[in-house]
Amino acid sequence: MGKTFVIGVAGGSASGKTTFAKALQGELEGYSLKLVHMDSYFKAEADRPCSTAPITGKVYMDDNHPLTMDLPRLADDLRGWKGSGEYDVIVVEGLLTLWEESIDSQLDLRLFVDCRDDERIARRIKRNMRWGQTLEQITDVYLDLVRYRHDEFVAPTKWKADLILNGSNPSPKALAAVRLLVSEEID
Repeated sequence: MGKTFVIGVAGGSASGKTTFAKALQGELEGYSLKLVHMDSYFKAEADRPCSTAPITGKVYMDDNHPLTMDLPRLADDLRGWKGSGEYDVIVVEGLLTLWEESIDSQLDLRLFVDCRDDERIARRIKRNMRWGQTLEQITDVYLDLVRYRHDEFVAPTKWKADLILNGSNPSPKALAAVRLLVSEEID
């Protein structure tokens, strides 16, 4: 077995990262693939930072800040999976995949799923309401904090990406292009 090919999928909240990563997993059927969701690395709620909204002054648990996740553990796990020889492809998806240098430095391909802010908030509302949150809770945290964290930590990583993908209209051609890149590296 050759080198494990590692793909990072980043993008804003509700941009389509997970949807693309799962579609890519299907597209790469036949390869030994590990799909890693950065959300699995959230710290316990008691260990997550709180932040004060810049406009309203309201305090929120800040789930869009690098300190809310155990990113060093993810970086270590990634090194271990890469070194195990067990996987042909590892796909890491999450808000901060391209932000954290210890993760970014291990990537062979960097993807950024881009989607307009208005579409992302609409998706976030639908998703979070399914989780039991109210419209007011969702919009308050988004307007008070999430959009600022997006500008601070997520949007700047777009320029580190090798490819920027359309999260509003996922393309089968994008999946095929990534599959071709993977097959050229692995086969």
